[in-house]
Amino acid sequence: QVQLVESGGGLVQAGGSLRLSCLVSGGIFSTYNMGWFRQAPGKEREFAAVINWSGGNLYYADSVKGRFAISRDNAKNTVYLQMDSLKPEDTAVYYCAADKTAWTIGRTSAAYDYWGQGTQVTVSS
Repeated sequence: QVQLVESGGGLVQAGGSLRLSCLVSGGIFSTYNMGWFRQAPGKEREFAAVINWSGGNLYYADSVKGRFAISRDNAKNTVYLQMDSLKPEDTAVYYCAADKTAWTIGRTSAAYDYWGQGTQVTVSS
């Protein structure tokens, strides 16, 4: 059974940084495309960033481009999301997700097969 566990969320002031981690177990991490999504209160879950299985292709939502960086370490079965210059509007529960087929680099929730439980990120103004 594939499990994803996020960590690294917390409370930070606007302009600050956080680094989220997502440890994947029970599957073949190095073959999965990995994505980060977020869901703010009262809003739908939205795409933030994705990295393909090799780490050679990265895509970001316009709202986080230039401030967030996704990376992965296949030896550690872990994907990261470095978040800099955080804004209050970045406040959300952040989820990592795994796409086991990896046929395309998905930017919608439907493309992903496995999800973590989420980690809260709160940015104060």
